Amino acid sequence: MPTTLVAFLGACTLIAASPGPSTVLIIKQSLHSRRSGFLTVLGNETGVFVWGVVAALGLTALLTASEIAYDVMRIVGAVVLVTFGIQALRQARRARTRTDDGGWESTGRTGPAAYRAGLLLNLANPKAAVFALSFLPQFVPEGAPHLPTMIGLAALWAVYEIGYYGLYVWFVGRLRAVLSRAGVRRRLEQVSGGVLLLLGVRMALES
Repeated sequence: MPTTLVAFLGACTLIAASPGPSTVLIIKQSLHSRRSGFLTVLGNETGVFVWGVVAALGLTALLTASEIAYDVMRIVGAVVLVTFGIQALRQARRARTRTDDGGWESTGRTGPAAYRAGLLLNLANPKAAVFALSFLPQFVPEGAPHLPTMIGLAALWAVYEIGYYGLYVWFVGRLRAVLSRAGVRRRLEQVSGGVLLLLGVRMALES
């Protein structure tokens, strides 16, 4: 079991390090405040745990077996990504109230809205569901009870990623003096918005 856990955490690290919509959203929200970024992380990892539990119950097999169900989720996920992308681009163009030190007033999501954004982005991604179904069973030791082991692994996966993405939030916070400059923030909003928009279009066009 210790060897399995080491391999599992190594795989979790590789997964978290792979850039994706959640990473973009977390960094984008962290530009506004650490609290907003961390709540986005919590929302995203709640989604990870939910998909892990669903996979443990075998329900995501229905998603992979039904092309219609998968396509519906794919389109919903694409709409969510495009919506977040457009919002970020609008924020980049919106007039900001400059402060005396050259910063500007943030209009990013805060509090529960940041948590919901992270949760929605994860739950609206059918690839997250399918991946959980294929990923978690590989690390269930032979002879171990399937359901509780997979749920435990899903919880460990979510907690581990909270720590991993928490480093992103912390790092962005450390660079706040630079990132708070109006021109820099605007460019980062444009980049994150463009990336989310492109990811949404790609998801919509995938078969």
